Amino acid sequence: MGDVLAGIHATWEFESDSVLIRFERGIRTPKLFQALGERRIPHEALASVTLAPGKRGTVVLHAIPRPGADPLMEAAAGQLRDGSDPYRLVLPAERETLAEYYGDELRALLTPEAKGPAEKFLVAAPQAPLHFKAYDGKASFDGSRVSFRWFWTGASSAKWKAGDQNFHIQELNGVEWRSPDVFDGYLRLLRRDNGAGGLTAFPPPRQSAQADQDPAAVVFGLGYGPVHESLPFAAAVLGAVRTGSAAPPDPAPAHPVPVPVAARRDPADIAERIRHLGDLREAGLVTDEEFTAKKAELLAEL
Repeated sequence: MGDVLAGIHATWEFESDSVLIRFERGIRTPKLFQALGERRIPHEALASVTLAPGKRGTVVLHAIPRPGADPLMEAAAGQLRDGSDPYRLVLPAERETLAEYYGDELRALLTPEAKGPAEKFLVAAPQAPLHFKAYDGKASFDGSRVSFRWFWTGASSAKWKAGDQNFHIQELNGVEWRSPDVFDGYLRLLRRDNGAGGLTAFPPPRQSAQADQDPAAVVFGLGYGPVHESLPFAAAVLGAVRTGSAAPPDPAPAHPVPVPVAARRDPADIAERIRHLGDLREAGLVTDEEFTAKKAELLAEL
């Protein structure tokens, strides 16, 4: 066990090769910190360390990660507020001398590569399984696959027509996360584009349809998809995509094998979905042919 520096909402333990950050639990602790629990930051993942005055008689010891070193910060893409930055340790001003000492000690341990971006993730991503409720659907990640199940109360007709979605991480090239703290927040999955004969990007990175119309995205809203749930989710998916930690989908067997019967869906849920489809048809958003086909698909799940 190394030296420990306790601050407000977190404690840093200085070890020989890393800093172990343990976040406190409590009503005043940012929910993102509580969701993360603890994080081990290798020295090689850090670019620099600073110490600056904080608000209301505090100082802030800030360990700044290298670009590309932490999937959480890569997914956040600079959108986190200072109060939710897991690399900031806020301390009472009377501990400034102690903070300065540990800052100098940590700075001396940084590797020569600290000035450049990391070639791979050096900080572990949040662990699956993870899930959260967005405005228009529920997102789930089991470590290998991301699934979106649409809510009839929020999903657009385009998403209802496409149906619930499942993506293996081998199909994905990345994740685009727009914070729920801003207008029109969303989480979008970016598909691989391997050129001729390969998978087509759906949607193409940053050149895609609006998120509420995109079956590869879930949209946030007030009270849906909060940062402490959606950001670790995005980081976990991004970490799996970049490291290729899940096995590729199983190839089709040479000879047919019996397929286990899937669990039946709740009849009440199926009935509600069909009723919603009827509302979409009445509104002119779904054609009679689309309604009939989707209804048959839903009834087959019973």
